[in-house]
Amino acid sequence: MITGIEKSVIPAASGSFRIKVALIAVAIIIALATLIYTQFLVQKLQARERESVELYARSLQYIIQSDPNTSEYTFILENVIKRIDFPLILTDANDNISLTGLDVGIRNIQFDSTMTNEALLEFLNAKVEELGGEHEPIIVNFSDSLILGKIYYGDSEIVRQLRYYPYMQIVIALIFVLTAYLVFNYLKKTEQSNIWVGMSKETAHQLGTPISSLMGWNELLNMNHKDSVKVLDITDEMKNDLDRLNKIAQRFSKIGSQPELKQHNIKEVVDRVILYFQRRLPQTGKKDVKITLESDENICIKLNTELFEWVLENLIKNSLDAIELKRGRVEFKIHESKKHIDIDVTDNGKGIVPKKKKDVFKPGVTTKKRGWGLGLSLSKRIVEEYHKGKIFVKSSEVNIGTTFRITLPK
Repeated sequence: MITGIEKSVIPAASGSFRIKVALIAVAIIIALATLIYTQFLVQKLQARERESVELYARSLQYIIQSDPNTSEYTFILENVIKRIDFPLILTDANDNISLTGLDVGIRNIQFDSTMTNEALLEFLNAKVEELGGEHEPIIVNFSDSLILGKIYYGDSEIVRQLRYYPYMQIVIALIFVLTAYLVFNYLKKTEQSNIWVGMSKETAHQLGTPISSLMGWNELLNMNHKDSVKVLDITDEMKNDLDRLNKIAQRFSKIGSQPELKQHNIKEVVDRVILYFQRRLPQTGKKDVKITLESDENICIKLNTELFEWVLENLIKNSLDAIELKRGRVEFKIHESKKHIDIDVTDNGKGIVPKKKKDVFKPGVTTKKRGWGLGLSLSKRIVEEYHKGKIFVKSSEVNIGTTFRITLPK
């Protein structure tokens, strides 16, 4: 039994590791792609801003050689200088700043208007050193030989934001990975806890019927030990319960391994399960519950009977637990079509509230003191993974009843 569980845990563990690696890889790819692309945009914007500074320098050279009152000067002032949206300071050849050109030679530099000229010059000189550290200044020449001035400039606000954007994106990606990792670990631990709790409950649930039956047979045996006919009948039933205990052990041992499927008559398989429960209904306190089957005689399909009987028993137990009326019913109906076989299990129990229909197959989910901890989850795995079928809640109404449907491919 332990070997089977280990086989199912190891792939799950490797799968979770692959998910973690995938999350980290996705985060790294996002961060690198963002960094590369934003750096590309920054370089293009910086090249465009440098072209604007060079145009500004050529404009200054043109102004120096022409009349400042001409229309060309107004055009340059309006269309070149005033459209510059990044910090810029114009100095002479010796890096001296003239405060007479605050509207032209100094652009997009924030400073306190109440500062004295000496304080303002000190501030602007410090800014020149800062801008010089960002970009090489553009030289304003006269006749290609005489240096008239230098233009120091820095990056625009949008370039600055783009520079920091990829790092912000990396931080967001790291937060995403960390959050996903913590959430994944929490969900994994919760699911594992639910599985182990559910496995314990399901083991007790599986063992409960044959053990309680054996206790009842033992009492009957003590009461009728002198009646050889009754003793033989009781010992036959005790043998059936012992065989069932052995079958339960074999079922748990098959968890995690691929079972062998053989051709079986589905009606005979269902009949066998119903007969076992019918003989033991009085001992479960459900003596007035009727379990019936409606089916054609010869419907054959490939099954692993040990596991598939487990599914049927889980559905019967859940129906019995849900039935609160004195006269209950559990009805099996088997329908055959060209491509598949449908098995409907209907009871007149208390039903399932609509919002919980999708959760009944999750490990650890239960609406009762016993059952539905892992039984339906295991049933879903047996039907869907081992028999390539489907199991679902076909219909359910509160205080009316529930119908489960099993669909198996032919």
